[in-house]
Amino acid sequence: MIGRNIYEIRLKKGLSLSELAERANISKSYLSNIERNLNQNPSIHIIKKLAAVLDVDLRSLVKTEINEERQQYLDREWLDFINELKESGVEKEQIQEYKTLIEFIKWKNEQIGEKK
Repeated sequence: MIGRNIYEIRLKKGLSLSELAERANISKSYLSNIERNLNQNPSIHIIKKLAAVLDVDLRSLVKTEINEERQQYLDREWLDFINELKESGVEKEQIQEYKTLIEFIKWKNEQIGEKK
């Protein structure tokens, strides 16, 4: 994922692979391997160099990977929740009733929070 981010940012900045490699003082083949995810674990020193040349925050080079992992975790949580509902006997047709109940509970909690 880091490689893809570097690749996309490099293109947005209008830099060739050779230009970025030269400015970051790393070999073109090494940068190519990073971008193609053949080297999926570049050192933090290299990532900092690339971020500096690309004029981006270090986190922007690694954030997609973190967000995708988090999204996959959340998707699994939702799937687990749906499976628990199914196993407990809740039918699809009943979901709207539960949604109404959840909305009422949220409203009630907001009312309690306002009184504090």
